[in-house]
Parts: sequence; structure tokens; C-alpha cells
Amino acid sequence: MIHLFFPIVALSLIGAVVLTNGLLTYFVSRSILRPIKALKQAAEHIKEGDLEHPLQMKKRRDELGRLGSAFEEMRLRLKESIRVQLQVEEDRKELISSISHDLKTPITAITGCADIMRDGIADTPEKQLKYINMIHRKAADMDRMIDELFLFSKLDLKKLPFTFVTVDLTAFLADCAEELRLQSQAGSDRLDVVFEHSGGEPAIAMADREKLGRAIMNIVENSLKHMDKPEKRLTFKLATDSVEARADMVAVSIADNGPGIEREALPRIFERFYRADEARTSERGGSGLGLAIVKQIIEEHGGRVWAESIVGSGTVISFSLPIHVEDTPGGPQ
Repeated sequence: MIHLFFPIVALSLIGAVVLTNGLLTYFVSRSILRPIKALKQAAEHIKEGDLEHPLQMKKRRDELGRLGSAFEEMRLRLKESIRVQLQVEEDRKELISSISHDLKTPITAITGCADIMRDGIADTPEKQLKYINMIHRKAADMDRMIDELFLFSKLDLKKLPFTFVTVDLTAFLADCAEELRLQSQAGSDRLDVVFEHSGGEPAIAMADREKLGRAIMNIVENSLKHMDKPEKRLTFKLATDSVEARADMVAVSIADNGPGIEREALPRIFERFYRADEARTSERGGSGLGLAIVKQIIEEHGGRVWAESIVGSGTVISFSLPIHVEDTPGGPQ
């Protein structure tokens, strides 16, 4: 029996070692080699430019689990970065296309006037003055387009500094309305300008006076550009009561009695280069950036802008600004 005992023990030990080695190999493969293989496959997908395959790893709390989580976060960030880059490139192409289209109209008009004068068709001082004035207007349109494009680009890149000071919006809007009223009296087109202040409380906000004035004038110019009624009217309204259930905001509204805007076009009027009526807007000139600039300026002030309209009755463009509270350091960021 003894001579059989040792071989049996030896075989049992060998079997135990083989079994243990197999089990260890299985568990090591499952806990280490498989995650490493998954990481390798994910890295190969990324190398090929394929960022759509998520890293398939079970939730783990060890170092490999943290490595997998970091790798997956890297994939998602890389995917988002490429998406943003592609969107920026698409926006750049759209920007170039829109600029080319918008500048071509006045350039064509200027070239046509120059050809007429060069060919001697404008053979009287009156005709010559007519075409010279047209060249001057179209050149001014181009200058305004380039100015708005430059402003929009600086706002979009966050490279335009804002100087915030306390502004009495009641007096500020009253001055804007009075200036428009005087300009109307000096011009040929009659414009009725009204200023209303509801709420009864002083409206003090932290604002950049120059930028806020630019936003208001862009709204006014957009309204005047589309007015189609003999008696044109603009109504400035300042509301110091709660705005959208927020008592810390003040609302400014500028209403016109123009043709109004279709419901489906209304949400898009603050997009750059968007025109609700392409043909009519092109005839009147404009860069298509006016209301987009308004949106950027107001958002830099910590507010928001929106529009309401009834076709045939007019449009109301409103924006909100935070009310200034005494002893509150700094302005909106």
C-alpha cells in the first residue's frame, strides 16, 4: 500500500497544481487580460477615426476600472471636440457664403452705376448726381455690413470688452425715444415714438451704455426697415415688475406696427444671417446680423431676448436685464 501512496499523492499534487494554474489563468484572463484587450480594441477604433464605439467594460473599482473610465471619458471628449470643430468649420463656410452673397448686391449696384457714368449714359448733371448718390448709399451699406460683421466676430469670440456701470434705464430709454423723435421730425418719414414705464420703481441696471445703446438701435433699425404702414409707430416700454416669475429682472420692450412675423419664423430671427423674407430684406439692405448682435450683447449683460408677433399688427422685441442691487460688487460676467 505504501508503494502506491506516494504516486497517488504525487499525482494529486500535480492535479491540484494543474487545476490551480487553470483557475488562476481563467481568473487572470477574465480580470486583467480581457479589459486590456477591450482597451486595445477601443484604441484601435480611435486610431482609425472611429469614435462611435464605447468601451465595453464592466464597472470595476480597481485600477483597471479607473483606467477604463478615464479612457471612455477621453473618447467622449474627443468626439465632442471633433463635433465642435466640424460645426465651427460648417459655420465658417456658411459665414463666407453669406458675406459673399450680401456684399455682392451693393458691389453689383456700384459697378452698374460706374459703367453707366463711364459710358456717358448719365449725360446730364442731374443724372450724374443720381448715380453718384446711389454709389454713395451702396458704399455706406457695405461699410455698415463690414462694421456689423466685425462687431459680431468680436462678440462671438468673446474679445469685445464690456464696461459695466450703473444705468438708470428709465432715463436711458427716454433719451433713446427722444432722439428717435427728433430724427423723425428732421426726416421725411413721420414716426410716432411713445415711451411707457410701468411698475413705478426705479429701474437701475449694471450695463455697458454703448453696447446697450447699440442693441436698442439694432432693434429699432430692424423694425423701421420692415414697416409698411403710412403711420409708423414705435413704443418703448419699461417694466420693473416681475419678468417670467423673476422679481430681480427688468424688461425692456420695443413694439412696432409693422407687418409682423410668421409664427414658424419667429424663433429663428435672432440667428445670424436668418431672414424671414429673403427677397424683401435684400431689397432693403442689411447684413442679417442685427438681431444676432442684440442677442449676444444682452446675454453678455446676463439677460435674455425674445420676440412676440401678430401678422398684420406688428412685432414686439423684448429683453431682460438684471436689476442692480446696492452693495453688490461687480457687474454681470
